[in-house]
Amino acid sequence: MDSRNLKESKGYTLWKKAIKIIEGGTMLYSKNPDRFIPKYWPTYYSKAKGCEIWDLENKKYIDFSIMSVGTNILGYANPEVNNYVIKKIKKGNISTLNSPLDIVLAKELLKINPWAQKVKFAKTGGEILAIAIRISRSFTGKNNIAFCGYHGWHDWYLSSNLQNSKNLNRDLMVDLPYKGVATNLKNTCFPFKFNDFDDLKKKIIKNNIGTVIMEIQRNLKPDKNYLSRLVRYCEKKKIVLIFDECTSGFREVYGGIHKKYKINPDIVMYGKSLGNGFPITALVGKKKVMESSQNTFISSTYWTENTGTAAAIKTLNIMKKIKSWKIITTKGKKIKREFQRIADKHKLQIKVKGIDALPGFEFNKKNTLYQNFICEQMLKKGFLFKNTIYLSVAHSEKMIDKFLKNLDEIFSLLKKRKIRNINSINDFKRMN
Repeated sequence: MDSRNLKESKGYTLWKKAIKIIEGGTMLYSKNPDRFIPKYWPTYYSKAKGCEIWDLENKKYIDFSIMSVGTNILGYANPEVNNYVIKKIKKGNISTLNSPLDIVLAKELLKINPWAQKVKFAKTGGEILAIAIRISRSFTGKNNIAFCGYHGWHDWYLSSNLQNSKNLNRDLMVDLPYKGVATNLKNTCFPFKFNDFDDLKKKIIKNNIGTVIMEIQRNLKPDKNYLSRLVRYCEKKKIVLIFDECTSGFREVYGGIHKKYKINPDIVMYGKSLGNGFPITALVGKKKVMESSQNTFISSTYWTENTGTAAAIKTLNIMKKIKSWKIITTKGKKIKREFQRIADKHKLQIKVKGIDALPGFEFNKKNTLYQNFICEQMLKKGFLFKNTIYLSVAHSEKMIDKFLKNLDEIFSLLKKRKIRNINSINDFKRMN
């Protein structure tokens, strides 16, 4: 890869200024340019529409990357959603009184989840997860939690690394720092292995678990027998079972992926795509558990602001009308097949991963140099991409075909230049 014709982006120049005055540079770890390709990653946008993004130099890219970490299944700046929200803003987005839109959205979420009777709203995934844990502990009277998957930045989750600094490594990000988490939370949060019921049962018995929280599916599919055993055991032991569907919700079905398996939790949480880019998250659960929130204090001013609520109402309406989950799942299946076909064609070993609507791959050697090479090449061709795609209905067949054609060419370069045999960054630089 000859990166000499790629100049440092104007966005990255601004980023270097940002990190001096904004702690961490950005409020979301996933948008740190160093996670993609430092120096060349555009970093900042001036406009976003559909699945296209314009950077500060007005260069257009097609987003085959994280689509703002999965917040926009209908695409950026969807006109129907935006216009509906703007109408509500003109009438006042917040006041001393409550918005009746809360009731409208709550009713729709209960239709989607007929096993549930109560709903609670917040703005972010971290908030709604903290609420879920607080309610569960209030209900059971037990502090200890068993978890599987990624569940955010709060103390209860990061406290798992107080026992072993590698405890969270299997759940999306490795070596998560945890300084600042109260040390007295040690031995209150315990990871368990996905699809391994015996491992979970041991953790429950040994650690007096009151709450089990899990992502029902990210890369691997759950075994139906595993889920049914898990539900029965939690019911028997009076343990609150929580499904975290912040990422997976509305990507394969209208609602949570748990609906596919006909398995219901005590609480499910939705976020990200729920408001198509506007901040809204929801907790949906059984009455007996949810009403335990009355035994504690859970309240925040901006949870009553209605732009996210309005966006969610319109987003769900459009999703239901066009069956968006079917559209993105079909596209994702095609992309996953093509990932494997192209890799086989060029004799490159990859592992295709993710739910169908969130296709991705990784090289078997997990060499970041491969991904850097692909990322740089894709930038030159006008695509934002590393190895995972959060699909939207705005990703047209024409865009997908163009993306796959370019990936084929890049994989050909990987093979020809034998980059798969590179072991160090110095080796990589000598190739350029």
